[in-house]
Amino acid sequence: MIEFLKGDDPTLVAQALAKVVDQLVGDGDRTLMVDEITEAQLIGDGGQTSIAALVTSAQTLPFLTERRVVVGRHLGIFSKQDDVAALVRYLDDPTESTDLVLVWEKGANSQRLPAVPKTLKEALKKAGAKEIDAAPKGKGRKQLLDKQMAEASVSLDSGAKALISDRLGDDVGRAASVLEALASTFGEGTGLSASDVEPFLGEAADVPPWELTDAIDQGNIGVALEKLHRMMGGGERHALQILATLHGHYQRALALDGSGVGSEKDAAALLGMKGSTFPAKKALNLSRSLGPRKLRDVFGLLATADLGVRGGTAIDTDTQMEVLVARLAAMSRRR
Repeated sequence: MIEFLKGDDPTLVAQALAKVVDQLVGDGDRTLMVDEITEAQLIGDGGQTSIAALVTSAQTLPFLTERRVVVGRHLGIFSKQDDVAALVRYLDDPTESTDLVLVWEKGANSQRLPAVPKTLKEALKKAGAKEIDAAPKGKGRKQLLDKQMAEASVSLDSGAKALISDRLGDDVGRAASVLEALASTFGEGTGLSASDVEPFLGEAADVPPWELTDAIDQGNIGVALEKLHRMMGGGERHALQILATLHGHYQRALALDGSGVGSEKDAAALLGMKGSTFPAKKALNLSRSLGPRKLRDVFGLLATADLGVRGGTAIDTDTQMEVLVARLAAMSRRR
């Protein structure tokens, strides 16, 4: 069996990997069955990367067990086709007694997770590998949290689930420890309400940027400020990061202003968006609702906030961002 896990959230990747390895080992002896190849074994003394150690382990026959489980970690350090050539050749004729788990995750010094080389993607598909998105985005992340709560050993009512989902926000990696703490405290099978789980949740965590921009576009000042506080507090996002998000959000609307584009498909093409056209639809609606004059005013507000955050005023950063978000939401309200 070949499993391919991918994701850029270390906690979620580790949780998904632990579950996969537990299933493969079953009642077997983990110390004899599992060989985990990490970044340290994939980088030589001279700093050169090589996937040879993983391939060698995968080709090794089991000793005192019927099968071996070989785990290849931090494979995101191999971003070029030549880097994974030996693994691609192995996948063409994998060892029958080896269960291979490949983890496409960042290395210790990686700034971002690169795309999987095309040759490796094709080889995995040909080999019938099972692909697992360990750290999905958007709705996929919410679905992951819903699945974790449904499989929890305690029984959560609708209010408890809603509170956990709201408080954890985008930080789904915290869910496992929260659910384990609840089971340890109350006992497996216990029915729990929002008041039971609230003390275990701590500070509200980060939320995805689209929750902030959606609240602003809807003219909901209160919700927009709440999302801003969560991004700057639980999410520890710098004001300049949030300003970049807002600038990009309105830049797409500006690009569509006066373009004559009439459909979300055409809007996506003009904006260079691939995949779902839903973000393009939102940009098109925003462009139409604000119009050129308000869009000009928006960029004036963004420029003023940018200068202020960079030290152009004595007003503290949090207050500047609150004023900006409130004004943007108010502008959307007055359509």
